[in-house]
Amino acid sequence: QVHLAESGGGLVQAGASLRLSCTYSRTFSNSAMGWFRRVPGKDREYVASINWSGSDASVVDSVKDRFSISRDNANTTVYLQMNSLKHDDTATYYCARDGAYRTYVHQRVWTAWDYWGQGTQVTVSS
Repeated sequence: QVHLAESGGGLVQAGASLRLSCTYSRTFSNSAMGWFRRVPGKDREYVASINWSGSDASVVDSVKDRFSISRDNANTTVYLQMNSLKHDDTATYYCARDGAYRTYVHQRVWTAWDYWGQGTQVTVSS
């Protein structure tokens, strides 16, 4: 059973925008969701997260002026809107679910997240 499935990646030029989507199992509608990214040879990097209702969202400082996260529980989808893309944004982007019901949902360490999608590749040409 596939719990998380990302889409929306691709090859774009610097300055372009992309919106990544992640559809999740309906049972995850009460869970915090997040986005991470990874480049070969490096660990997964936290990008953004959002609580179950969408009322509390966080984006890492390095991209917060360009990226935003949102979710639509009715359609069981979480989004990562990426604007003004740079070459350094090139990575595989992963959607994740945090199954622990925490007071603070924006867990930066990837090991705190228990379900992961297969990833979607974003390549930004300079």
